[in-house]
Amino acid sequence: MGCCVNGLLVVDKPGGMTSHDVVDRLRRITGERSIGHLGTLDPMATGVLPLLMGKFTRLAQYFSSAEKCYSGAIRLGFATDTWDAEGQPAASDLWNEISATLTLDAVRAVASRFHGEMEQMPPPFSAKKVGGKPAYKLARAGKPVELKPAKVRIDSFDILALNGPEVDFDLCISSGGYVRSIAHEIGQTLGCGAHLSRLRRTRAGVFTIAEAHTLEELQTATGNVDALESLCVHPRTLLPEMPSVSADDQSLGRLRNGAQANLPEFSSATLVKVFAGQSDLIGIAKRVAGTLFQPVVVMG
Repeated sequence: MGCCVNGLLVVDKPGGMTSHDVVDRLRRITGERSIGHLGTLDPMATGVLPLLMGKFTRLAQYFSSAEKCYSGAIRLGFATDTWDAEGQPAASDLWNEISATLTLDAVRAVASRFHGEMEQMPPPFSAKKVGGKPAYKLARAGKPVELKPAKVRIDSFDILALNGPEVDFDLCISSGGYVRSIAHEIGQTLGCGAHLSRLRRTRAGVFTIAEAHTLEELQTATGNVDALESLCVHPRTLLPEMPSVSADDQSLGRLRNGAQANLPEFSSATLVKVFAGQSDLIGIAKRVAGTLFQPVVVMG
């Protein structure tokens, strides 16, 4: 069994698994213990789940606030306690009573309010901390959950079709925003209740579904470090806001030891990715002045 797989891998998460289940599965496939995911996906959701493996987990802090895009469906007619399809119905199904009069245009009119900067209530069943405890633990114990609204930004929200009681949509929302909350609020505004019935993440920051690998695909490379690393995103394309710079052996030696070094990088960027050759990422360095840099992350 191989070990020590380093890189960022984009997984197409299947439904019915938690994000942590995916991490566990990947540990078995790669033999690498140190794996962390960037941005949880709910069990029912599928799609883009970026995972940092090995030394690349040291870069996690730089990925925090990326925008996420989704395609999915909202089921009109009743709300659930979790605001998605995993939960218990909170009321009886009103779809038959509203179906004759509810139009696609009416749904679009309500959806058009969800644009730009907004205050959003997180769902009671969520990982948001309330007094140090995750909200879902309080909700499951039947305790009152007092969540505070959070600021989110919705860049696009397109209502594509109304198929019976289901509304198909595409959405791009800032990090930390809940798609379930939007589904719930649409149901409240329409007066019929609604919940998120299907969700697929198509993009997380720069990572898209086109470069995502299924667990079945990864399974075929079990224990093969080279094959697994070849499926990872090329390190030069990671963190595109940071320019890439190749360093000579002398500078690399200094940076690896935590000392400052001059690098041939003449932009005004504060942080740069430092490489030995084309694809060996050595770390992240911070510009001190001119072309003098101080290492802030060393991959080891």
